[in-house]
Amino acid sequence: MRRDDALWAAVCFVGGLILIAASAYVHRDTPAYLLAGPLLVACLGVVVRRRAPLAALALGVVAIVGDSLVGPSMGTILVFTDNIYAAVLYGPRRLGKWMLGITSIFAVVGGTAAGFISLDLSVLALAIVQLGLVGITPVITGVIVRQHRDQAESERAGAEQVARLAELDQRAAVNAERTRMARELHDMIANHFSAIAIQSTAVLSRKDLSAQTVREVLESIRENSVQGMAEMRTMIELLRQDGEETEATRRRVAEADELAKRAREAGLDVRLRVDGDARQLPASVDLAGYRIVQESLTNALKHGGKVADVVIGYRPGLVTLTVDNPVDGVGQGLSGAGAGIIGMRERTALVGGAFEAGPHDDGWRVRAELPTWETP
Repeated sequence: MRRDDALWAAVCFVGGLILIAASAYVHRDTPAYLLAGPLLVACLGVVVRRRAPLAALALGVVAIVGDSLVGPSMGTILVFTDNIYAAVLYGPRRLGKWMLGITSIFAVVGGTAAGFISLDLSVLALAIVQLGLVGITPVITGVIVRQHRDQAESERAGAEQVARLAELDQRAAVNAERTRMARELHDMIANHFSAIAIQSTAVLSRKDLSAQTVREVLESIRENSVQGMAEMRTMIELLRQDGEETEATRRRVAEADELAKRAREAGLDVRLRVDGDARQLPASVDLAGYRIVQESLTNALKHGGKVADVVIGYRPGLVTLTVDNPVDGVGQGLSGAGAGIIGMRERTALVGGAFEAGPHDDGWRVRAELPTWETP
């Protein structure tokens, strides 16, 4: 039992008593207080209208039959319409069709019987209309409200499903990008450890090396091990899929001019500028920077205009990548921010950098700051 239903039943009962006190019933030889009994039964149906809609309908039928024997009264009839409405709305789905047929037949048969008894066509028409208002109208109302409620629930479930699918697509894009990075970084890290193994084997196998040569080799081993461990940290949470081939070619930020050349051949005027002195970068930073420039030029070619400005800045302990391109509108720029943006952001995060992409002036800007891990 819901509290609001109980309160509504109490209001209906009080309202029905007021109507009885106002003589809103058919006067017969029976005392008026007897009308309160059927009214109370109908109001009990209001109390259980949501929890037991069929019981509410049964109570309403009992109430209307008893009220017809001693009355009938306006209050009980009005409460009975709520019993019918609640049964159609909260009861079994097929009940609405049955109730519509039953109430229609009852209205026609009851109106015809009233007209036959009175031998008056106006009484027949009036009885059919009144019985239709009492029986058919709440059934139709309940069916319409239920259809709208079911449609709203279906649309809500559809929206939740679309949101879940979008979230799964985003996760799939992130996982796919991480898997790709794991394949690319595998060979780079293997290079470091292969160099360590070769150099250490050479030191152990040669007895004629000078102390200075041994020191230089050990310094090289240390440098390779430090860089290898730094790059290994970027792969801790990445899982490489078995049976897939890896790319043996190492991509570098210094090869951005080749990306610019290919973009120009595709119709994009790329203006490349390098600020600072180019230097050797850690393998993971080199790859991340290369892929960020590559994806940015691809997006500029698909969603931008005819020009793209690429600026690569070498700073102490940092390399910055900035790609600006005009767009036909901010909305078009936003529509292109999909898996590519996710991949660039993931690559930047894995090397401990900062990434931003969005509207800038009259175009779109992608900017990444990648730490190079050396001491400024």
